[in-house]
Amino acid sequence: MKFIVSSSALLKQLQSINGVVTNNPVVPILENFLFEIEEGKLTITASDLETSMITELPVEAREAGRIAAPARILLDTLKNLPDQPVTFTLDEETYTIEIASSNGRYKLAGENATDFPRVPVVKGSTPIEIPSSSLARAINKTIFAVSTDELRPAMTGILVQLADSQVTFVATDGHRLLRYRRSDVGAGQTANLIIPRKAFNLLKGALPSEATPVKVEFNNSNAFFSFNQMRLVCRLIDERYPDYENVIPVSNPNKLIISRQEILNSVKRISIYSNKTTHQVRLRLAGSELTVSAEDLDFSNEANEKLPCQYDGEDMEIGFNAKFLQEMLSNIDSEEITLELSTPNRAGLLMPTLADDNESILMLVMPVMLNNYV
Repeated sequence: MKFIVSSSALLKQLQSINGVVTNNPVVPILENFLFEIEEGKLTITASDLETSMITELPVEAREAGRIAAPARILLDTLKNLPDQPVTFTLDEETYTIEIASSNGRYKLAGENATDFPRVPVVKGSTPIEIPSSSLARAINKTIFAVSTDELRPAMTGILVQLADSQVTFVATDGHRLLRYRRSDVGAGQTANLIIPRKAFNLLKGALPSEATPVKVEFNNSNAFFSFNQMRLVCRLIDERYPDYENVIPVSNPNKLIISRQEILNSVKRISIYSNKTTHQVRLRLAGSELTVSAEDLDFSNEANEKLPCQYDGEDMEIGFNAKFLQEMLSNIDSEEITLELSTPNRAGLLMPTLADDNESILMLVMPVMLNNYV
C-alpha cells in the first residue's frame, strides 16, 4: 500500500499531536502514531490511553490500509527533510514502512495497527460550541493554578461548569483559586466536567489563532473537542471537585486599587529579599500608600518600597507568597487591579478593575502567616 504526501504538511500535523506521545508509555504500542488511509484521506492518531488526538490530511492513495508508525524516528526524519513530496510504502504483513524522497530511501519498523487502543466515540450527546479564542483565554487564565498533587486528583484538572447562559472554568491548588466565567457562551444544559491538565495543555497548543468554533461534546467518562481537522478526546477525572464557592469570602470591606504593572514590578524586586522557603512578602496598607516589604532573617536581607494607591478600608498588614502574587498579576490584562481584603488571616480577592462585559475573572489567594511585625 502506498501514499504520497507533502513532507512539511505531514510534519505539521504530526507535531500538532505529538505532545500526547509519552517516552515511557504503559503499553509500548503507544510510542507510535496510528496511520489509517481511506478514500484519499490519512487519519493520524496519537494516544496515551487517557488522552487521544486525531488529525486528518489529504494524500494521494489508491488503497486503504492501517499501520502503527514509530513517532520519534518518523518526526526526526521529516524534520530534516526539505519540503517535497514523499512516498510512503506500507507492508501490512511485515509492518515495515519505507519512505522515499528525492534525497534517498528510509526504512523503519512499524507495528500491527490492531494493537493500537480504540479511541472512544461519543453517542447521543448534545454538542455546544465555544469560540477558539474564548476557550484559549479560559485555559490560559486558569491552568497555571492547577494542582500537581496526585493525592488530590480532582484538583489536578480544571473544573468546567456548564450552565444555560454561561460557562465557568475553575482551577485551584489549595493555596490559590482561579474562577473564569464567560456569559457569552451558553451551554443550554447543566453539567460539571473535570478536564485533566494535560488535555487542556495539548488543546491550548493546538487551537488555531484565527477565530474557529470548537465543538464540545461529553458523556459520563469522556470529553470530545473538535475543530478544523483536529479532534481531542480525553478521559474525565471521576472525582468530586471541592465546593469552591464556599471558600470565596463574601464580605471584603478593605479595597485596594493600584496599577497592575507597578505592584507586579515591586513584588518582583522585593521578593529577591524574601525568605527562600516561604517567599513571603508583606503588604502594609495605610491611607493612600501601600508598603511592600520582605525580609530574610537567616541572611539579614530586607527590602521595602512604598507605592501610591487608592485604598478604602482600615489600616492592615497581610502576608502573601510572592510567587503566587507574581503569577496571578501576570495573568491579568487590565491596567489597574482591585485587591479586596477582610482580615490578615482570610483570603484576598484579586481581579481586574475594569473587565470585559462578557467575562468575569476572580483570583483568590490565601495569606501566609506573618512571623513578626516590624
